[in-house]
Amino acid sequence: MIRVNRDLESQLTGVDDAELYDASGRPLGHFLSEELYRRLIFDWANAQISDEEIQRRLQAPGGKELSEIWAELNAK
Repeated sequence: MIRVNRDLESQLTGVDDAELYDASGRPLGHFLSEELYRRLIFDWANAQISDEEIQRRLQAPGGKELSEIWAELNAK
């Protein structure tokens, strides 16, 4: 974790994304707001499996009740 000073914090407030550079102009990285970061992660995760696949898995037979899983874990 890196804590930013108040000057940088005020520059980033209200910004969705920004490129960060050191004093010599070399790129350090990218800043994403918390909201944008969460949206990108959600979109990425959502793209990993289709709605059809989710429905297929929901309707597939099998699986266990949570109580069964806990019972098995407690038996070990």
